[in-house]
Amino acid sequence: MYDRAFQEHTLSTPLGKATNWVTQHWIVVFALIMGFYVGLPFLAPVLMYLGWLEGGKAIYTIYSTQCHQLPQRSFFLFGDKTMYSLAEVQDIWRNTLNPLILRQFVGNPEMGWKVAWSDRMVSMYSSILVFGLLWWPFRQRIKPLAWWVFILLMIPMAIDGISHFISDFAGLGLGFRDSNAWLAALTNNAFPVTFYAGDTLGSVNSWLRLLTGVLFGFATVWFSFPFLNGWFKDFNPPDRIQLS
Repeated sequence: MYDRAFQEHTLSTPLGKATNWVTQHWIVVFALIMGFYVGLPFLAPVLMYLGWLEGGKAIYTIYSTQCHQLPQRSFFLFGDKTMYSLAEVQDIWRNTLNPLILRQFVGNPEMGWKVAWSDRMVSMYSSILVFGLLWWPFRQRIKPLAWWVFILLMIPMAIDGISHFISDFAGLGLGFRDSNAWLAALTNNAFPVTFYAGDTLGSVNSWLRLLTGVLFGFATVWFSFPFLNGWFKDFNPPDRIQLS
């Protein structure tokens, strides 16, 4: 009786009510937080386009701590193209291969404005949000992903990311992942040159970054969300008092 009275008192407080609501609707909280986190990089080019430069630059600065923000591997809004090649960026910005300088380019009124995340980061975190919301209605039917399958699904992005990192030591635009001559030889040049070379949308590098990012989000949700849901269920068991 004492335990029940104490529980009723605890849940009647504002903090108790808020906690009770969150444990029952945690997916809503996740969607709001993740939506804000994923949406801010797209808000940066919108603010720049509207002339609110300080707000846009603040977002670029915040997300620069999480991403290389190289313009040739990023999406652009309000311009002629969705992505630009390294040569195009060098022509309009500075003729340099220094990534610390290249990442400073956020766009201009003619080319549009850069999303504050690279295409890989957009793919990774947007897919977590999308797959999380898709998982929720079917959560009772889907079993958690085995840990070894989760690791297996992480390997493609690890290979792609590490190979890009090693390739960039030769200089941006000069490494084996920039020409992908090995892939052209392997496929007997079955695809256009633009498919093999560079990083712009439609190139093999772009496709691999996007697809491995989606695979990352898919695996992350399938592996972790059942555990999250179980934790919130344990925190809010069926016999716990529910307040209206």
